[in-house]
Amino acid sequence: MSRGNIYVVTAPSGAGKTTLVRALLAADHKVQLSVSFTTRAPRTGEVNGKDYNFVSREEFERMIAASALLEHAEVFGNYYGTSQPWIESMLSQGQDILLEIDWQGAQQVRRLLPEAIGIFILPPSIATLEERLRGRGKDSEEVILRRLSAAREEISHVDEFDYVIINDHFDEALRDLVAIVRAERLKLGRQSAFHQAMIASMKG
Repeated sequence: MSRGNIYVVTAPSGAGKTTLVRALLAADHKVQLSVSFTTRAPRTGEVNGKDYNFVSREEFERMIAASALLEHAEVFGNYYGTSQPWIESMLSQGQDILLEIDWQGAQQVRRLLPEAIGIFILPPSIATLEERLRGRGKDSEEVILRRLSAAREEISHVDEFDYVIINDHFDEALRDLVAIVRAERLKLGRQSAFHQAMIASMKG
């Protein structure tokens, strides 16, 4: 069985990453989202095990000590991380996995899984990003300014990724994201793994 692909999707807050990822998952059922662990409190409407795996800080630190996390980072005072055993199990079964994580986590994933496919979602401009953050109407002025500062740091790491999608028009950005996933599946190595006998027979 061919090993699954692992996609790492990163973006500054407000760039539309989560909406794009949800649309991709709805359009391509061969991709499964990795549900991160976090120590932050659930927001209204969030479901444990679906949006995040919500755990205590003590439990998260036990996972770090046990080397049970593929990546982890502390963001705005809360831990976020990805289960390494679960990821390895899914990939070995040929399942494509998508991680929706920040640049720090992406760096850690690439160190352990250099084959990971990095996708960075950019807003068309910082001004547009600020407009989107303010338009959400759920953050204080202090939080908005902090997110904008963090966005500049995040964007400075864009060169570390394989693909960049500028989310100006949602439908176009979604088509780009779907195209990346399909293109990676069509690479010769993966096609040969699935259709080895057929390809060999055509070679004569």
